[in-house]
Amino acid sequence: MTTTTTANVTDLYPSRGATEVSLPRQDPVVWGAPGTPGPFSVPDLQAYERDGFLAIEELIGEDDVALYRAELERLVTDPAIRADERSIVEPATQEIRSVFEVHRISEVFAALVRDERVVGRARQLLGSDVYVHQSRINVKPGFGAGGFYWHSDFETWHAEDGLANMRTVSVSIALTENHDTNGGLMIMPGSHKTFLGCAGATPRDNYKKSLQMQDAGTPSDEALTRFADRHGIKLFTGRAGSATWFDCNCMHGSGDNITPFPRSNVFIVFNSVENAAVEPFAAPVRRPEFIGARDFTPVT
Repeated sequence: MTTTTTANVTDLYPSRGATEVSLPRQDPVVWGAPGTPGPFSVPDLQAYERDGFLAIEELIGEDDVALYRAELERLVTDPAIRADERSIVEPATQEIRSVFEVHRISEVFAALVRDERVVGRARQLLGSDVYVHQSRINVKPGFGAGGFYWHSDFETWHAEDGLANMRTVSVSIALTENHDTNGGLMIMPGSHKTFLGCAGATPRDNYKKSLQMQDAGTPSDEALTRFADRHGIKLFTGRAGSATWFDCNCMHGSGDNITPFPRSNVFIVFNSVENAAVEPFAAPVRRPEFIGARDFTPVT
């Protein structure tokens, strides 16, 4: 398969073509130099390298959880926020599902992004200063909140936002308890070491549909079966304040929440300043900046 260039950047991960392709990862998983001081221990980094993720039982304490949960409730009940294009509404219930760019909307969440317990770990994993490629709060209330189908974030961010390399990490911080029944995050351990390029062209303004239900950038059933057979599936549970760090290329998804127990989290994507977005590799136009940032100012 030939590669293409975007703004003189070689496309190492072709996707959205006529056929689905599977390619070995071309980038490191842990970019920081061995022995670099940081919040993660050496065994932590080794586990992240192997699995593509690392769960932390208590990243933030009870007082922090109460603060961020109250701010989440304030945002999702604010009519002005609901009317903002950064709010995504659940099709079935017409309730807010996600609010994007919360680190710009809310000083409370901006402070969380700058918290050394958070940004320090991102710098350690990515081996550089970092900026926020995307932030959002996710609300999955009980009794019918929809899940999100299997996908690799990097496939989307590469194709539609122009991130050239796998030098991006996400953290999902639980603001409610994650049970094994209320639509929690599922990841295929080790899947981050294989890039799955999806078939099919990207529609113009695809984000308007994909933020509610994944379509373009969705792996085939056959590919997902191979991945699951090879890697298995890990379901994340934990109390409020726990967190899961995961590599941008992990194959992951979540199920519907038909229990009475809500599941809410704050989700932050850190990208290396040395991997700043270029033009999309497989989309006709960029996505809006509240989804894929074009401000590459380092978090300080």
